Amino acid sequence: MKQSTLIIIAAAIVALAAGFGVKQLSSPTSLVNQSSQVPLPEFSLPDLAGQQHNINEWQGKILVINFWATWCPPCIKEIPEFISLQQAYADKNVVFIGIAIDDHDAVSKFITNKPINYPILLANEDGVALSRKLGNLAEALPFTIVVDQQSHIVSQHPGEFSKQQLQGIIDTLVK
Repeated sequence: MKQSTLIIIAAAIVALAAGFGVKQLSSPTSLVNQSSQVPLPEFSLPDLAGQQHNINEWQGKILVINFWATWCPPCIKEIPEFISLQQAYADKNVVFIGIAIDDHDAVSKFITNKPINYPILLANEDGVALSRKLGNLAEALPFTIVVDQQSHIVSQHPGEFSKQQLQGIIDTLVK
């Protein structure tokens, strides 16, 4: 009887810990106003024309970096909001960057049908590893990070980002 009680307690602790871990992976993490901000690692990716772009190209700007794919419905749903936000914040030193975890032809066809007003870089399957390096432990799509003007990651968001949530973070950084 005593051993079965211990097993039940142990199982409950494991279930609680697993539930907490899943909650942590699926919740947006905002580091705005925290002292331990993570620096954005350097990386380079090509655009649709094959030209390499180093992330340092946009140094000193507020960056909204979104990992997406043409086959991802929540990713496609976010794009019109990102287009609108890019237009609204362009004069405030904010740049959206889309990183497509997809092949060139699919992205090219998508952009031909739905023009996007911010840079699109291609990462193919390597984008999964890059997004993981940037905090996407769940390897979710879409995955968005916000980077401040000092090149620190101030927010990580697996899954769909609402326009209001993103505006709140950007507004805090724009001041």
